[in-house]
Amino acid sequence: MNKLISEAREFALSSSDIVEKAVRHHIDIGVAPTYLSLQTVKQSAHPSMIVAAQNVHFKENGAYTGEVSIPMLKELNIGWVIIGHSERRTYDNETSEKCNLKIKALLANNMVPVYCVGETLEQFENGLTKTVVRDQIVKGLEGISASDVKKIVIAYEPVWSIGTGKNASTEIAEDVCHFIREVVSELAGKEASEQTRILYGGSVKPENIKAYLSLEDVDGALVGGASLKIESYQLLLDNII
Repeated sequence: MNKLISEAREFALSSSDIVEKAVRHHIDIGVAPTYLSLQTVKQSAHPSMIVAAQNVHFKENGAYTGEVSIPMLKELNIGWVIIGHSERRTYDNETSEKCNLKIKALLANNMVPVYCVGETLEQFENGLTKTVVRDQIVKGLEGISASDVKKIVIAYEPVWSIGTGKNASTEIAEDVCHFIREVVSELAGKEASEQTRILYGGSVKPENIKAYLSLEDVDGALVGGASLKIESYQLLLDNII
């Protein structure tokens, strides 16, 4: 819940050179502003900038006050949506079962779900990370074909690192992301697991992003606070290249 529409527009306009540099280096780069800023950012940003919504409802329309539907996003040419972010799981009772409905609806509309999974501090300290993550993946991907699983981006976000300044060590990030790939392989086959993009999210900063992205099973990063300022956003890219 950051940036007014005017601030988001300024960010989008300022990011063109950054996006062009990302394109030259074959790197996908994007932002996920609030619903109110989606149209402005989509219209103001470089055409190659991925603009994602932070959430969506699984129904096309109806009496769901306060919700936003897939057709509404498609009208704005939004093609990516974050699903099951840890903050929505924590504050809005988002369940993996509901995420499953949203993922299926997005895939049916040829959109890219970015499905977030991750454990709380208590679960981490009790050694339940893989149990929790496995459950979230199994429920989130239930009933989805192997060919469709390949189209889903999975983001590992340890809840205990969101907004705390604490980040998982590279060893933890690689271990869990490798585990996610193994679970996807069990559910959808090796080919699907190899083609599924897995991101790490959780206190990713310019100074640590390269270490995370150098890991074998980490294909990208889902960045929070460090992506809010254009200078930091540029450093994130520069430190990858």
